[in-house]
Amino acid sequence: MSSSGKLIIDSALRAAAHVRSSRLPKDVSKVAAAMLSSAPSGGAHTLPDLSYDYNAIEPVVSAETMTIHHTKHHNTYVTNLNASLEKLDAAVSAGDVSAIIGLEGALKFNGGGHLNHTLFWENLCPKGSSESELKDGGVLKSAIEEAYGDVDTMKKELSAMSVAVQGSGWGWLGYNTKTGKIECATRPNQDPLEATTGLVPLLGIDVWEHAYYVDYRNVRPDYVGAIWDVINWDTVEKRLIAAKK
Repeated sequence: MSSSGKLIIDSALRAAAHVRSSRLPKDVSKVAAAMLSSAPSGGAHTLPDLSYDYNAIEPVVSAETMTIHHTKHHNTYVTNLNASLEKLDAAVSAGDVSAIIGLEGALKFNGGGHLNHTLFWENLCPKGSSESELKDGGVLKSAIEEAYGDVDTMKKELSAMSVAVQGSGWGWLGYNTKTGKIECATRPNQDPLEATTGLVPLLGIDVWEHAYYVDYRNVRPDYVGAIWDVINWDTVEKRLIAAKK
């Protein structure tokens, strides 16, 4: 809650009605709106619990990496996002367009980091589990085959694109609501896929070094190749079904 006792999300959204959206760059408005509208009822984002133990993804990703990645890196994004939303609340309430624009980088980076990682944890499941098998005859497999011919071709394209990301970023399988097809994409740093491209995220591969350095050092191709063994295809398919509605 803010110092006035009002929820950050509520006060910011009310005040936003008094700030002319035409005075804000589109990316700022879209990212800010996404962060504000996704805040939980309590007004602050929290680190989500994982549905599995930190060692459940071994040997693809070690318990050490999962623990650090979740409790340190993701938690930092959450902390900094909430701090940025506090500032956004004050700036929007004051109608301070310059201050709102100045928060663009923090919102995109920390808000994107929170959104991306939340999706990423849900993407994963233990190797060999039923969720790690892409089911024949399902909506997802059919969509992949329609777009790429077969699953292996899609994996090769997304893997190559993810490995080729310069510096830090993400590889994504997304759904294009305009074409009705799925497609591969990459985003730099923590840029959120939907807010910056319009693609609905279905599956994300984190290629920041903190996601794999303990286990693979700087050999990103080995990590990207191995991550396919622990993808929760059931979750990916549910996202696709929801995106098509």
